[in-house]
Amino acid sequence: MILTIRNMVCDRCKRVVREELEKLDLTVGRVELGEVEVMDVPSTIDLADIRQQLQANGFDLVDDKKQVLVEHMKVLLINEIQHLKGERLPTENYSTFLERKLGYEYSYLSNLFSVSEGHTLEKYIIALKIEKVKEWLRYDELTLSEIAWRLSYSSVQHLSTQFRQVTGQTPGQFRKATQVDRRNLDALFIDEPGRQSKTN
Repeated sequence: MILTIRNMVCDRCKRVVREELEKLDLTVGRVELGEVEVMDVPSTIDLADIRQQLQANGFDLVDDKKQVLVEHMKVLLINEIQHLKGERLPTENYSTFLERKLGYEYSYLSNLFSVSEGHTLEKYIIALKIEKVKEWLRYDELTLSEIAWRLSYSSVQHLSTQFRQVTGQTPGQFRKATQVDRRNLDALFIDEPGRQSKTN
């Protein structure tokens, strides 16, 4: 049985989810961002117990088909932008990439994402990219040109403009700042005005 899990954004999340499910005496197979394979017979699996165990650790079980699709979008984008999986073709933009991977038109995916999450898919992609830029600026190993190229910005100016719009700082100011202002990927839009927490 495949379970879709909300808020799995990193390798640590995968480890925690595996451990929590094993505490319920479940046999856990493959664990990926946003998805876990449970090897037990479906009739022996108590989804309410699983949901409660996951929620106690900041995760949630997703069982609505549309929400599952939203979580798949997030996982694809996190893997592509944060973990640099390289599944997106060099000539492909993110909308075409999502269409190819999920088999739906981008307009449908974008609308579904906006209704579910309270912000646009484009805004989510930008937020992920800016968090990756912050990470690389903190490491101070790449030039802005290299960062712009790796994240498919059309130019350093485009990256710098978008970075300033989102953070209020230029990349140079951020690099020099002593206090780190990074966001957890599962909380990118939590404190946004009018944003409500979604639970299933």
